[in-house]
Amino acid sequence: MDDKKTLDFFFELGMLKRNKREGWRVCGVEAPESIADHSLRAAQIGYVLALMEGYSKPDEVAAILVFHEIGECRVGDAHSISKMYGRLDEEKAAVAQLKPLGKEGKRIFGLWEQVEHNTTQAGKIAKDADWLECAVTAREYMDTGFEGAEEWIVSVEGAVRTKSAKKLASMLLKADPKNWWIAIKGEWRKTHHKK
Repeated sequence: MDDKKTLDFFFELGMLKRNKREGWRVCGVEAPESIADHSLRAAQIGYVLALMEGYSKPDEVAAILVFHEIGECRVGDAHSISKMYGRLDEEKAAVAQLKPLGKEGKRIFGLWEQVEHNTTQAGKIAKDADWLECAVTAREYMDTGFEGAEEWIVSVEGAVRTKSAKKLASMLLKADPKNWWIAIKGEWRKTHHKK
């Protein structure tokens, strides 16, 4: 593996921090999260979802999700309305960006293919985690006033295939994104305000 080409790839991955998830702009979100933000939480969700599904290699699912958006370094993120008029070729971009990495690039492309083509159990779990991350983000955006984000949750409920993802997606509309920290504060108050 060529060190210079490896560093070039690392710098290119930085585009994922700068490129935004454009679909949220459709419902009015002016400053959506980056593709890197999405990829990190999708990988974390994927790891947990793999455990919930009894898949023995949750680290494989997480690795797939770490790399699942790399083509967007070059083509950016396009929302579903723009995709109705043509798709940018993320696969072509991923092939081109990974070719200079030789056999290691082929290995990363193998991860990318699993989620894009749903060719393995790990790829199917990863795709559900990708969708579920979008739905969780949608619920957070709804909580801050972007009611149109509900459409993402409804769409994800129909798209996910694993039992665990279906169950979690069905709970999202009633879930409160603030609950985790409100519960922590409540517990803290109980232990620190005893008379």
